[in-house]
Amino acid sequence: MSSSADSTTEVRESRRPGVSSRIGTGVCAVVLALATLVTGYVVLTAFMVEPDGPWDRQAVTNSHVAAGVGLAFCSVMALLTWVFVKAEWLRRWWYAVPAVLALAALLRLTMWGPDL
Repeated sequence: MSSSADSTTEVRESRRPGVSSRIGTGVCAVVLALATLVTGYVVLTAFMVEPDGPWDRQAVTNSHVAAGVGLAFCSVMALLTWVFVKAEWLRRWWYAVPAVLALAALLRLTMWGPDL
């Protein structure tokens, strides 16, 4: 009976996050927060660009490029999030951040794109 009590204690102790796990969580959260700031800035730039008139095709191109770069950054963020969640350093709700930014970039590329 002693061996089953010892194994239960070992399981409980192994589930508690250690110092290295907390540091990993903090580092991952900071990396994704910085990536969110950069990606959010790029997607916001896509939304801020508006053409001055029917001749301003450069503004439309700039908006589409910024939205495309934002989508690329969202893909990288989603992959990083997947790695961090798989390593159990972060929780699943972190997937929502790149998903929301990717949705915003896609909407700017399609329905809310600037018209000439």
